Amino acid sequence: ERKTVSEQKTGGNSMELRVLKYFLTVADEGNITRAADILHVTQPTLSRQLMELEDEMGTALLIRGKRSVTLTDEGFLFKQQAETIVELADKLEHTFTDQKDVICGTIRIGATEALGGRTLAAHMKEFREKYPDVQFDLYNGMADNIKEMIEHGLIDLGLVMEPIDTSKFEYVRLPRKETWGVLVRQDHELAAKETVTVEDIKQYPLIMPGRENAKNQILHWMQCEERHLNIPAYYNLLSNSALLVEAGMGCAVCLDGALSIHADPELCFRPISPTHITRSVILWKKNHLFSQAVSLFVQTIQEH
Repeated sequence: ERKTVSEQKTGGNSMELRVLKYFLTVADEGNITRAADILHVTQPTLSRQLMELEDEMGTALLIRGKRSVTLTDEGFLFKQQAETIVELADKLEHTFTDQKDVICGTIRIGATEALGGRTLAAHMKEFREKYPDVQFDLYNGMADNIKEMIEHGLIDLGLVMEPIDTSKFEYVRLPRKETWGVLVRQDHELAAKETVTVEDIKQYPLIMPGRENAKNQILHWMQCEERHLNIPAYYNLLSNSALLVEAGMGCAVCLDGALSIHADPELCFRPISPTHITRSVILWKKNHLFSQAVSLFVQTIQEH
């Protein structure tokens, strides 16, 4: 039995409003290249989003020709319902925009030290300009603590680094990549290298992240057990470990993104080779009823 768009949204991975707008633009233009130009996305990105949409719906929505695309029967039905959903969403947004002077309250955010914090800060600035009566309450901490605070309703959203269990959360993965490496003093032997290997760093005292997921990931790269390493200390924020490195206690295994926030001329970062990267995500509790301010801020993040 064929499912409607709204029925599809209630089960499995819910489709994004952005993807519906992508589909409608392609349907109206009849050409993926022109639609990509209008939407300011690359053609491969747009094509991938459309294929993922068809996979999610379980049916073909478009007939792709050499120079144009047309709608299948299912595509026509989908287009009608998608237009309704987008129109309702636009009306909702306009309602809030027209009454932005009454949007107020506090948005509570927990964040780890990461390059993604710059993206989050930009979103906060843009949102505050649109809704000047809204305030933000920021909390810095480890990913596991932030997740726990979200689950208990102590904060609304969290910025954390992967790897992370997102089974209880909705989330948006931020585009900036961050690289794992070691933070050392300028006079340390490893400072003379452009990159370091896991074998290079095993012989030195290592100041390690205290977060279990991150620590296990690092041990997996090193192919060794925790007891085989000289670990003088664990840290939750890089600002703490940087002081220990500066004091000569060891080398800190960390991310370059966090280092860029705490630049220190006495210290230097050397990436691990082969490269190990991760990304930050902004997450919030699934099926949670938020205030108007928080709901609008989540919508802003999703749209970007």
